Amino acid sequence: MKAKRIWIIWMALVLAIPVAGWAQFNGHIQLTSVAEIEKEVSNPEGKKEVKRMPASTVVPGTEVIFTTTYENVSKETAEKAVITNPVPEHMVYTENSARGSGTRITFSIDNGKSFNIPAKLFVFDAAGCKFPARPHDYTHIRWEMTRPLPSGIKGEVSFRAILK
Repeated sequence: MKAKRIWIIWMALVLAIPVAGWAQFNGHIQLTSVAEIEKEVSNPEGKKEVKRMPASTVVPGTEVIFTTTYENVSKETAEKAVITNPVPEHMVYTENSARGSGTRITFSIDNGKSFNIPAKLFVFDAAGCKFPARPHDYTHIRWEMTRPLPSGIKGEVSFRAILK
């Protein structure tokens, strides 16, 4: 379990680096990625509320929220922008958790070689029988912007995954 805690700390540091797979358009798109958990805390009035906090230490069974914030920092419009995030090793994607306004969200079950919507993803068992892919089969998530990104536009995409 200690190795998994160390891994999640390392992963949070790695996520501070721009996401691989993003067409950065010669430095036009600036990315910031964070890994967070939700924790119930008491506010000053004593009422319980859920707050997001950095995922510094995570134990198996904990759900982590991965958010990538993007901004077009150039004077040019970015065409056909795409963000691709791997589902971190030792984690399982939380079904229906991928978010991204103005994006088409697809998934990969082959380490990012191909992407499709969940209804069109299939896996095969040892006997060669075909089955619908399930969230634990997903290796990558891709967000394709459905519109060009004008200069100065900001947004975010996210997904959740649980540490095995």
